[in-house]
Amino acid sequence: MGALEIVLGIVIMVFAVTLIFMVLMQSGKDKRLSGSIAGGAETFFGKSKGKTTDKLLSRLTTVLAFVFGIIAVAMYIMISTKYGA
Repeated sequence: MGALEIVLGIVIMVFAVTLIFMVLMQSGKDKRLSGSIAGGAETFFGKSKGKTTDKLLSRLTTVLAFVFGIIAVAMYIMISTKYGA
């Protein structure tokens, strides 16, 4: 296993954990379970600040998911060409 594979493996694990955390922090539509996990962003930040925070989390989650997918595909291509799978 090369150094690049190890670095990409660590990066993809960090992205995965961050992506899970970002999804759990979003309030969602029903605001039952995720609202309790996020700590009630609307009551802490105020109504408009909570909506702004949700928009930011939504955009960051989308970007993180896209980068996560690109890294996963790059790792698959790199490993499949190296080992001839």
